[in-house]
Amino acid sequence: MMNSLGEEIGATNRTATEEAAGKLERIIAGQVRHYRNAEGLSSAELAARTGLSKAMISKIETASTSCSLTTLQRLADGLKIPVTALFRGADTDRDATFTKDGQGSLTVRSGTQHGHEYRVLGTLKGRTDALEPTLVTLTDASDVFPLFQHPGTEFIYILSGKMIYGHGAYEYTMEPGDSLLLDGEGPHGPLELLDLPIRFLAIAARQAH
Repeated sequence: MMNSLGEEIGATNRTATEEAAGKLERIIAGQVRHYRNAEGLSSAELAARTGLSKAMISKIETASTSCSLTTLQRLADGLKIPVTALFRGADTDRDATFTKDGQGSLTVRSGTQHGHEYRVLGTLKGRTDALEPTLVTLTDASDVFPLFQHPGTEFIYILSGKMIYGHGAYEYTMEPGDSLLLDGEGPHGPLELLDLPIRFLAIAARQAH
């Protein structure tokens, strides 16, 4: 009974491994065909460039064989691409957030009570190193609030308006196109609102633990 169960589990594991390997071979096959066609190469021309046989190129492009590391490097060199390009699409189950213009999640932060609007443009769950992009809007209903402090770093890019932004003992007059990269541990925030409305992108990098 135990032998039978063990054989069944082993067969299941082999099937999963074979399916994964087959998927990878199909991905490599598709990428080789894509880049070969993009270069305007025939199978024979790619074979000549790589030192592989035309029959081998055919097997690779039909996912009929598994490529060695040496073969993958030859293909990449022949197609003038990095080796990693041959695996593009192999790892597709990754978290991403897409935000259309004017959308994003409004959130309440310490500056909200001072009339600052915060619209979070995307988050990645379960990542301690993920960036936190936020669109900040200041209007005539906003007050200055130069007391933000947090672990990690922050990048600020001015989209519209004009303000004096403080970080520690320093002050920066910021207009559209200006940017500031700062250590989040230092007290920072708008000191003077010169031309309203002000919109800027604040991208905070969390500190990995």
